[in-house]
Amino acid sequence: MILGLVLASSSAWAGVKDSDCLECHGDKTLVKTNSVGKAVPLFVDAAKLKLSAHKTNACVSCHVDLTAKHPDDNKPGAPVNCALCHQRQQGSFAASVHGKALKAGHADAATCRDCHDSHEMVSGNSPTSPIYFTRQAETCGACHDKETREWRASVHGRAVASGSHDAPTCTGCHDEHKIRSLKSGSLMGVSGDVCSRCHASERMNTKYNLPADRVKTFFESYHGLAGQYGSTVAANCASCHGYHKILPSADTNSTVSKVNLVVTCGKCHPGANQEFSQGKIHVPPDGQGGGADFDSWLNRWVRRIYLFLIFATVGAMFAHNAILFVKKTAARLSSTARPVVRMTLSQRWQHFVLAASFIILAVTGFALKFPDSWVAKVLCSNEPFRRWTHRIAGLVLLAVGLYHLIYLLATRDGRKLLVDLFPVKKDLTDVWSAVRYLAGVSKEKPRIGRFGYAEKMEYWAVVWGTFLMGATGLAIWLKIDVTQFLPRWVVTVATTIHYYEAVLACLAIVVWHFYHVMFDPEVYPLNTACLDGRVSGEWQHHEHPLEQIETAPGRPLSDGSSGYKEN
Repeated sequence: MILGLVLASSSAWAGVKDSDCLECHGDKTLVKTNSVGKAVPLFVDAAKLKLSAHKTNACVSCHVDLTAKHPDDNKPGAPVNCALCHQRQQGSFAASVHGKALKAGHADAATCRDCHDSHEMVSGNSPTSPIYFTRQAETCGACHDKETREWRASVHGRAVASGSHDAPTCTGCHDEHKIRSLKSGSLMGVSGDVCSRCHASERMNTKYNLPADRVKTFFESYHGLAGQYGSTVAANCASCHGYHKILPSADTNSTVSKVNLVVTCGKCHPGANQEFSQGKIHVPPDGQGGGADFDSWLNRWVRRIYLFLIFATVGAMFAHNAILFVKKTAARLSSTARPVVRMTLSQRWQHFVLAASFIILAVTGFALKFPDSWVAKVLCSNEPFRRWTHRIAGLVLLAVGLYHLIYLLATRDGRKLLVDLFPVKKDLTDVWSAVRYLAGVSKEKPRIGRFGYAEKMEYWAVVWGTFLMGATGLAIWLKIDVTQFLPRWVVTVATTIHYYEAVLACLAIVVWHFYHVMFDPEVYPLNTACLDGRVSGEWQHHEHPLEQIETAPGRPLSDGSSGYKEN
């Protein structure tokens, strides 16, 4: 850099003084017309030059392309190469929208001089500088008039006008030398890198009495989660609040004002109505905190009820199965003969489709909630793939549920299954007997038929869960249609129910169902009835002594009989 200046100074300009240049450039009327027809003044104010950041530089330090014959040789001076002294800044500028435009041949794109001035350049901290925080809008507005007018009317522009150094100016959002366009930026680029600079700052939120959770709650909303998951079309901060003319929601000109929300939401959600637009984006995580409005109040109570249900239900399940596991481990049983038909082929296929769709729904659902988890990475962090896989699996689950209903009503095996699974008074007695047995008060466990309280509880929980998850899932998926007839809070509460019901279902499957079909010492590592429908006579007699058993053809019980019945 210094070598370049030395060589430039020792070139054909040797002996030429700045005063020689000012003989012409001291004339205020000296101008030239550039390639796009714009008049460019060539006047240099000597007094201001002496006060500028370049006051120690000679003319020849920057204008290295001209010779002592200038201007008689009729060769116009080339743009000054600021990189001779400012290499790092020039490198950033070259990667900016301005630098790329110049490289593409747009001669009217902004250069260093357009923003910093040249001969009169002063520090950016000086109120007379074109890039001083109160003058940036004026400088950028020379080319970006519309954007400047919108910014001046915004909360940011008003704050700067009032003298706030903290309020974002043009370079506060678009950066300084590497000026970037944000309209085509990613969700994370705008919300994560730009808006979060101020709105995630505890100092800024405290100093200016701003809500402290706006960034956090946005990234925990569907839009924020989808963006972190890789979506390029999910809304970011600017999608709702605007880019330059950002106004408070109380201002009727704001894009997030109640009078404009339908239009704002409709940009991404065609058909959105007033009810749909009332949904909140900045909802405290999982319904915590929030306002005093009905939506927030109802959502908080739904969350509290579900938390209680989850802890109470899963806690009781875990205690029940932990004690049962210890007792059954002490009395290991083994059996090789499995002549008893426990599940028909149709029932096994229904069970397989149900299990497969449930697992896919759990994986794809929690991948959205936890986009940084390994679960999301298994799906290649692809939001469209996750979303449609989840929806298709949901439709499959509903389809197998509908088929099962037809099976129960239209087939002999189905009708018998429904009768055997229907709760009866004896189930209450069995529950009490089980409590006494698990507590060690009684040595006899309940004697049950084809299905006991455990199977019946799980079966009807699946029926209820399928209906509830299906209804809430469709409400979330078809939210536009739902809000044509129902209040917007229906979708909000449906989302909360869908999540917590999924948590409850998954934990119940792991703690309750997996124990009975996998970890129970009598069937470990798996009750293979789900594969071929058969169980051993010993297991059947031990677990379901009151059932009339039908053995598989040609498969006698271990005692040589074809079956037995106990009353």
